[in-house]
Amino acid sequence: MPAKRKKSVAKPATKSTTRNYGDILYEVKDQVAWVTINRPRVLNAFREQTLDEMIDALKSTREDPSIVCAVVTGAGDKAFSAGGDFFAMKRLNFTNAYMWNDRMLGLAMTIRGLPIPVIAMVNGWCMGGGHELALWCDLVIASENAVLGQTGAKVGACPTVGATQYIPRLIGERLAREMIFCARRFPAKEAAEVGLINKCVPQKDLLKETLKWCETMKGHSALTIRMTKRSLNFESDNLYASWQHGMELLAHVWGSDEAKEGMNAFLAGRPPNFNKFRQSAKRELDGYLAGLAKNLNEPPAMRKKAK
Repeated sequence: MPAKRKKSVAKPATKSTTRNYGDILYEVKDQVAWVTINRPRVLNAFREQTLDEMIDALKSTREDPSIVCAVVTGAGDKAFSAGGDFFAMKRLNFTNAYMWNDRMLGLAMTIRGLPIPVIAMVNGWCMGGGHELALWCDLVIASENAVLGQTGAKVGACPTVGATQYIPRLIGERLAREMIFCARRFPAKEAAEVGLINKCVPQKDLLKETLKWCETMKGHSALTIRMTKRSLNFESDNLYASWQHGMELLAHVWGSDEAKEGMNAFLAGRPPNFNKFRQSAKRELDGYLAGLAKNLNEPPAMRKKAK
């Protein structure tokens, strides 16, 4: 009798789906959703429209249960994302702050709320809000040319939309404070060593390694991943109140003289002069203390001359 032929298992047809956006590229290919910030001229810095588009693209993955995971990255090889576009952030103030802050929180909650893992594929600069974007993702893989850091202290912006909440839990309180207060940068290799990212690979292998991770998850239970992502998020979900608090703090920073000085200095390529604000505050406090010595905190008719 002739040997029985083994039945071949048909693989799902490779299908590519795209959506048209202005600031990002979006494609679903081989069950992986790719979201690429496409603003390489500004090192993939994002503005309001970019955040809106990323939220829309990532939420669309919920319409296709066959999608295994999503990858967030930046166009070109110079930057994952340099953070918020200063030309956008310079327009912010206390009155309109929520227009930016709510978008940041919206993108963070979209990433954390998806039932699939979201991978940050980091190439080049990953700074400020760009680093917060990577922090929101479930996994981070970076090329050897990647540099991660928080620059808020240098430019007059508060990293309170993820950085202050998550960095201490990843690398410890002391190192987190050094990273934020001193604007310390971490090359990808060191970032992997301290636990800031999952893995550092040669630049030529970044895409290959990311695809390997995606392929691995294709063989795993979607239901299990969905449930365990919720469970893994449980403790940090309790930090939601801290996010709201952090955004209100940030609202008071937007449009301040220090924020304007930091951003203008960066755009002009000069060191910021934050010391002038300290000296101004000192003069103001000196005047207040002098008033105390002269009893100026009493009604005029009750004031007594200081001895």
